[in-house]
Amino acid sequence: MKNTIVVKSTGDKEFFDPEKLVSSLKKSGAEPNVINQILQDIESWLFTGISTKEIYKKAFSLLKKSKYSSAARYSLKKAIMELGPSGFPFEQFIGALLRYQGFDVKVGQTVEGQCITHEVDVIATSNNKQYLVECKFYNTQGKFANVHVPLYIHSRVNDIIRKRSGLPEFKDLNFYGWIVTNTRFTSDAEAYGKCAGLQLMSWDFPAGHSLKNMVEKNGFYPITALSSLEKFHKQLLISREIVLCRQIVESPKVLDITGMKPNKIKKVLEEATELCEI
Repeated sequence: MKNTIVVKSTGDKEFFDPEKLVSSLKKSGAEPNVINQILQDIESWLFTGISTKEIYKKAFSLLKKSKYSSAARYSLKKAIMELGPSGFPFEQFIGALLRYQGFDVKVGQTVEGQCITHEVDVIATSNNKQYLVECKFYNTQGKFANVHVPLYIHSRVNDIIRKRSGLPEFKDLNFYGWIVTNTRFTSDAEAYGKCAGLQLMSWDFPAGHSLKNMVEKNGFYPITALSSLEKFHKQLLISREIVLCRQIVESPKVLDITGMKPNKIKKVLEEATELCEI
């Protein structure tokens, strides 16, 4: 099976690597016997030219039969994409992540720059630091944030900083630009961000401090990861700014708006609680 060619979301082709599948299943919390069975099933089903998306769907389906929370962890990237189609739920998601890490957070703000006004997705303040955060949301895996994104954001951030640096209410603050995307940055975008002093965070960048790392290390899973929750109910909760499983665990009453039966609510809470465990 190692000689089977698979097609990535970018269109690139590579040989199937069973270790990648095993690694992702381990990270989901799946038991060794479950991992071995899924790997056997996948390998017996593979064919040359299959997409990695199809492999993921097959593995997710098999994992879901074993344990909901493991399937939810495995489907993290897809779950974040399901926060769309608009970018605002992703902004709420990033705001919630930062809020739970001790930042004072404001989402969707209109602020004055030295030259013009700007829409800022998230403003996160902690101690004497204020981060002006731009969230770039994509609902397809092959879409990367190119160098034009940090070039544009850098100019906007600088305009805001020039204005705020001269105002007494901001005199004790140091300002930083930050760009977060749920996919990836091109190499040019990463190089420009580093050179310009912008913080960048993507699905797997920077190493050890990526969006994926932040979610997994802290149990900050989006509610779209919940296999036990219907899509309609997910959208209903998101419309009420409930975007993290942790919010459900801390305030179970928020599930009352879904109209679900008590036994269904119990199942959702159990899965959400398992996902929040670090």
